Amino acid sequence: MNLKAATSTKSGLAIRIAGPKSPFLIQEVSFPAPESDQVLLKISACGICHSDSMAVEGTYPGIKFPIVPGHEIAGIVESTGPAVVRLKVGDRAAVGWHGEHCFYCEPCRSGDFISCLNLKVPGFTLNGGCAQYAIFSESSCASIPDALSDFDAAPLLCAGVSTFNALRNAGAKPGDTVAILGVGGLGHLAVQFAKKMGFYTVAIARGKDKAAFANKLGADHYLDSESADAVASLKASGGANVILATASNSKAISPWIGALAVAGKMVVVGIDSEPISFLPLQLIKGHRQIMGWPGGSAKDAEDCMKFAVRFGIRPMIETYSLENAAAGYERMMSGKARFRVVIDVAGAGK
Repeated sequence: MNLKAATSTKSGLAIRIAGPKSPFLIQEVSFPAPESDQVLLKISACGICHSDSMAVEGTYPGIKFPIVPGHEIAGIVESTGPAVVRLKVGDRAAVGWHGEHCFYCEPCRSGDFISCLNLKVPGFTLNGGCAQYAIFSESSCASIPDALSDFDAAPLLCAGVSTFNALRNAGAKPGDTVAILGVGGLGHLAVQFAKKMGFYTVAIARGKDKAAFANKLGADHYLDSESADAVASLKASGGANVILATASNSKAISPWIGALAVAGKMVVVGIDSEPISFLPLQLIKGHRQIMGWPGGSAKDAEDCMKFAVRFGIRPMIETYSLENAAAGYERMMSGKARFRVVIDVAGAGK
């Protein structure tokens, strides 16, 4: 155990959001020495996720302003608190949506830390990673494999673990048909994970022009969601045992419930404020299910990164400097990013 606490404070630049719809402000911020089981991370890279719009718009429940955004965080341990056991100075570590859990609520007592009733989330209820430094509990930090760069690790802490963990917990068996609805920031990773997990992988996106790209990612079959017979063709083939809905569009999700196989599951990881529509009979007949998946803990993120290294799975990213983080955010919100935006906090370049 590390018995000596760090005593020095650090100061560095950080992006701060002052309130709903306020601009990104680059400010000098003081970071205190880590206490107890905390670690101070020197940030290398931080991904920008569509969920960050809830911070910008102020719609996340319990959000605390001003806040430093960012929950796809990769860096190096700069200093540690006296109760830190696993990590040491110089270790590479990453933090995602799972920023801090309470240990005492019912989900925590069952080991389901990502479902903690008092979960603290970087960029919403904790200062996040769009900064030169950040402080987190050791239990929230995932170790980064040597073979994975910080730029590739950061998106795996949210987009990666959300799709990876949802797929491995959806109940599909090797050879089952798994459809990925949406081949964007989350979906382009989900297709790769599904294929390497041994599923017959169907990619679904808008337009015929995405077929070649989906096949390059590993999809066994591609469906153009704009085609009038797309849902019917998947249903006619026996339906999907699992449909992973990565698109942040409830209207785009609803029709595909009809393409589930008997006992099939629609697993939702894309966030939208609008309801998903379905008829009760669609679920009752064939005992189908609609469920959500919240991402994963630090250990789940480690599993995701190890899997990505073993099978050569990488996110496709665009990088922006810390000073140009606002442009990176707008690029992500426009839907034109291919496919994850990552802030090069340390200015190291990819």
